Amino acid sequence: MDFVWAATFNGVPEAIGVARAAARIGLPLGISFMLDGDHRLKSGVSLKDAIETVDAEAGSARPDYYGINCSHPIEFEPAFEAGNWASRVRSLRPNASARDKIELCSIGHLEEGDPVDLGDRIAAFAARHPQVDIFGGCCGTWDKHLDQIAGRVREVRREVRAQP
Repeated sequence: MDFVWAATFNGVPEAIGVARAAARIGLPLGISFMLDGDHRLKSGVSLKDAIETVDAEAGSARPDYYGINCSHPIEFEPAFEAGNWASRVRSLRPNASARDKIELCSIGHLEEGDPVDLGDRIAAFAARHPQVDIFGGCCGTWDKHLDQIAGRVREVRREVRAQP
């Protein structure tokens, strides 16, 4: 095994434990948090506080990077407060739908949302956060979503590089 990715974390203590375990066996680690409609982890902590706490508590065992998964951009974009902690976020795997997670669980099928809107939102986010360079999809995303994300991010990154 070359790398560990731990996804859909809702609390800080479990993330610290995984970071320490991965460090003990010498594996690089990425941890992804999941945010809800209140722009926080289910445990109530902000993304900023979660990342800063895991880094501080894990010390030299801190994850190599962080990500966000199983959350739509309307859930995670407002969580990006200013600060150095944001540079630690490198990965996005958004949900396709902007609907609330509880609502999504009750409808009995995956909701695909709007692939074009999702691509536009992820591209805009990528333009503001160039350190994010790992993109994928989570609940409800398919090839059409990934095509939109990849195409739009590629366009935005080209535009940014072309600026003087």
